Amino acid sequence: MNLETVRFEVANYIATVTMDRPPVNAQNRQAREELIRVFDEISARDDVRAAILTAAGKLFSAGADVKERAGIAQEPSDYIRNNRLVRDFFDAVADCTKPVICAVNGGAFGAGFALMLACDIMIASEDAYFVISELDVGLAGGGRFLMDHFAKSMTRYIYFTGRRIPAAELHRLGVVSACVPREKLMDEAMAIAREIAAKSPVAVREVKRALNAIEEMPARDGYRFEQTVTVALSTTEDAKEAQRAFIEKRKPEFKGR
Repeated sequence: MNLETVRFEVANYIATVTMDRPPVNAQNRQAREELIRVFDEISARDDVRAAILTAAGKLFSAGADVKERAGIAQEPSDYIRNNRLVRDFFDAVADCTKPVICAVNGGAFGAGFALMLACDIMIASEDAYFVISELDVGLAGGGRFLMDHFAKSMTRYIYFTGRRIPAAELHRLGVVSACVPREKLMDEAMAIAREIAAKSPVAVREVKRALNAIEEMPARDGYRFEQTVTVALSTTEDAKEAQRAFIEKRKPEFKGR
């Protein structure tokens, strides 16, 4: 796969995706298209069981490339096509069949903040911070992502003021799962990824699919849907192996079937 703005590595069932578009990892069309390709690849590969998304440099992402956006509207339909790409960009991460751990290594602005919120598990370095800067450039977007994680007042506070919210505050609010020194960020992400990769890949995949599906369901309907997933999983080789291993007090050997 030819990539210029993203680095992609796979080892021990863990994919590491590193945004690398100096100086601030701004998201232009190419960067978004490449990230979509990478996460589609991760979804399709049997040798990947968990993914880590992070970035090179001092900023996680400055968000949308405003310089590119200012020149988008050459034709009336250009904004429509651009907005479709932006939606696909977030969906490729949210709908990835493998759990995605986001390791935020610095500032995350606008679409960079929203990209983190599209991931399954979020951790951040102690010097990371988060900003919704859309109003500062006369635009909108990302509010729905915030509403999934913040109460009404906090969502509007973040959006209307454009203030920097430190990683420690997001950790206090339970939005990020860990806030660690920068030098320990990838160690923490890898530790989480290894725990996930050690589980049945078919069960992890189906649980992620179920969690995405039940997010908007009432509790009764959501639990009923989960029960159908449990019934389907109970017939898999991995489930039988997990139960045998539990009884025999040993580590299971999963085959993804």
